[in-house]
Parts: sequence; structure tokens; C-alpha cells
Amino acid sequence: MRHFLWLVDFNKEEIKEIIDLAITIKKETKAEIFKPYLKHNQLAMIFEKSSTRTRVSFEAGINQLGGNGLFLSSRDIQLGRGEPLKDTARVISRMVDLVMIRTFGHDRIEEFAKYSKVPVINGLTDLCHPVQLLADLLTMIEFKKFDFENPSNTTAAYVGDGNNMTHSWMILAAKLGFNLKIATPKGYEVDEKIKEIALNEAKKSGAKIEIFNEPKIAVKDVDVVVTDTWVSMGQEQQKEKRIKDFAGYEINEELMNLAKKDAVFMHCLPAYRGYEVSENIFEKFADVIFEEAENRLHAQKGLMVWLKQQKN
Repeated sequence: MRHFLWLVDFNKEEIKEIIDLAITIKKETKAEIFKPYLKHNQLAMIFEKSSTRTRVSFEAGINQLGGNGLFLSSRDIQLGRGEPLKDTARVISRMVDLVMIRTFGHDRIEEFAKYSKVPVINGLTDLCHPVQLLADLLTMIEFKKFDFENPSNTTAAYVGDGNNMTHSWMILAAKLGFNLKIATPKGYEVDEKIKEIALNEAKKSGAKIEIFNEPKIAVKDVDVVVTDTWVSMGQEQQKEKRIKDFAGYEINEELMNLAKKDAVFMHCLPAYRGYEVSENIFEKFADVIFEEAENRLHAQKGLMVWLKQQKN
């Protein structure tokens, strides 16, 4: 049995298997062919942290695969309140076939997975957001910005906060062997432990990961530019300070003009125009961004099918 807690636990071949499944299932979905890959399977969706895209994509995804999604908020279950988290894991995993958790501390999902009898999927933690990176990878492939056979031909730039998205991009680049340039303001750098892990993995794959405090250096001559909100859920009280500290980090025409002429811009959403991205750039790349959003659905279907195949 395999869990999907973060990309460190997966190699290039396994990631490709998941993406290949996603591509196949997406083609079938577009042709209105809904094969019951997970017929009668139950997916428990535990949300300690709310989300539009995660809720809709997982619930629609498991339904399209022939299964059923059970939405469980922290108000609905005794998750670590009335009973130990490990006991909740033991109970729920005896009643369902898959569990997706979107929470805060990464240690919570690790503890749940330790005691779970079924595969556990990380829908987001403060440390990383691996399902989003599967969708991002699928999008890069579709827009011809990544090829598993020639990963070093791709260079991406991540501009913004050194957060769970940045960590996930670092691990993906290191695992697959593409190049990544990161720009964060001083004081908002990536976690040092994640940095060490990513750089060690990069040595094996040949990936080149560079970290700067200057966006213009990071985006120069890249194929893909990525950003995320400057103020994540739970950081609302820091909003004014963060807006000031991130001055110069908006992805606008000036910055995008430094990337390759055919470069694409991606955003995991929600996007705040006038802050991390300008209105013009967002609308210019809206087709890419909303395909990326839709790909949460297809990438996660590929992931769920793959996990069940490993369990069987």
C-alpha cells in the first residue's frame, strides 16, 4: 500500500505512471467515456482547511470513477478533539477505500497515514501541496513545456513566498530533472530542510535549482513562470506587511518579457490581481491557468486509480 503525502516518496517513473493514467482518463472524460475504475469505492474527504478546487475536484473525480465522496469537515468528525487522531484514522480507514486530507500541520497527515488501513492523499499541508503539482505537471506537458524524455530542456521560475507551493516545485524539479529558479523576498525564503532534501535529490536527477531574492534574475529566459498568493489562509493579519515586503514581485508584463517569448504563466488560484499578478498577465494566460485548474480533476483521478492499483 502506498500513501501520497509528498513527492519525496515517489520516483520519476512512478510520477510518469500517474500522469500517463491522468492523460488517458482525461481523454476518456472528454469523450464522455466514464469507466468505473473505482466502482463502489468510498473516498473520505477530510477538510480542516477549506478549499474550492480541492473539494470539487476530488468529489467530482471519485464520482466520475464510479465511486462516492464523503465530505467531512472538522465540525463533522472528532478529528483529534474528542479522540486521538490515530483512533480516528483506525475507524475511518476501516469504512472507506481512500482518504484525502487537507489540513495545516504536515505531522497530522503523517500520523493519520501511519494508522490508516487505506491509502491517504495529501490535499494540502503547510509543508507541501503535491496534488497541485501533479496538475501543474500535466498542464506543462499539454502546453509542450515539459517532456519526460528531455527534462533538462525545461526551466521554470517560481516567484513569491517560500511556502508549501515553492517546496513542492522544488521537490518535483529535483525528482524529474528539470531546472528551477526561485525568487523570494528576504525573510520569506524556503524551509532549509526542504532545500537540503531538494538539492540532494537534484544531484541524482541532474536538475539545477537556484534561489535568489531578485525576480528579474529568476524569470530571465525561462519556459514557465509560476506564482502563488502572498497572503495564504491564516495569514490575513500579516496582509499589509506582506504587500509591502513583496513589492516588485508582481508578475506583470515587465517581468514576463524577461522570460522566453513562448513562455507560459501558471497560478494555482485563487489569484489576486494587482498583487502577485497583474490583470493583463492573468487574462493573457487565462487559458493556461484554467486548464491548470481543471487538471486538478484529471490528475487526481489518475492518482486515485494508481494508488488503488498499488494496493491491489
